[in-house]
Amino acid sequence: MASSLTCAGVIWAFLSFLCAAASCVGFFMPYWLLGSQLEKSVSFGTFRRCSYPVRDESRQITVMVEQCGRYASFQAIPSAEWRICTVVTGLGCGLLLLVALTALMGCCVSELISRTVGRVAGGIQFLGGKCSCGEGMGA
Repeated sequence: MASSLTCAGVIWAFLSFLCAAASCVGFFMPYWLLGSQLEKSVSFGTFRRCSYPVRDESRQITVMVEQCGRYASFQAIPSAEWRICTVVTGLGCGLLLLVALTALMGCCVSELISRTVGRVAGGIQFLGGKCSCGEGMGA
């Protein structure tokens, strides 16, 4: 297999893929915030939650659903800030994954990645990293 990457480029490709995978796993897991409610342990992320309260209309009380799941709709995400965070973090993870997979393909295909393409890809990774890390932590 011919490669269009230097040794540093191959290391960058594999580290990029590992970082993109970690970002995507973190995005999909509901453990961004941990706490307790109604004496039960709860956690939630941008679009997933575990152990959440639901109003039981037949008994007129609030009960805890002790399971993990995503919100029923985009509008069901608790606040506008969390909805924005979901979109921005998802876009950031997508950009990171796109660049990482392209870099991995550069390990196998000759003349796929030039110096200019590598610089542009690094810039996209920087933007993706700022989107997925910068916005998610501030909300």
